[in-house]
Amino acid sequence: MHRTIEFIVGLLFGWGLLLSGMTDPGKVQGFLDLFGAWDPSLALVMGGAIAVGVFAFALARRRTTSFLGGALKMPTSRDIDKPLIVGSLIFGAGWGLAGFCPGPALVSMASGETKALVFVAAMVVGMLGFKLLDDARAPKATHAR
Repeated sequence: MHRTIEFIVGLLFGWGLLLSGMTDPGKVQGFLDLFGAWDPSLALVMGGAIAVGVFAFALARRRTTSFLGGALKMPTSRDIDKPLIVGSLIFGAGWGLAGFCPGPALVSMASGETKALVFVAAMVVGMLGFKLLDDARAPKATHAR
């Protein structure tokens, strides 16, 4: 039953992305083009998402389990560190250049959008590359004899 609920929630999220225009790279780039043909309509989408997020996080802070009974682990770090800043800059640059971020790209890919398929493939390669580099930089565990 949990998987069914998760699937339905995922479909609703994807439908919301389609309905709002977040899956259209041109609309997203128009929103980010402040000095050209700026399209402010996605500000309403973001405002709605922020309002829902504020409500959801306020509710989640009071709970120890999810609505489906699983463990609910809220982030505890409030640090704004170098990895957060660099990651945010990379995310924003990618979103601005491609017109996609991960969620809308997955929805667009599912509808057969070729540009989204290329974006998701590049995103997966980037994620795997980061994991390989991160694993290589991590200190190796030593085994006691």
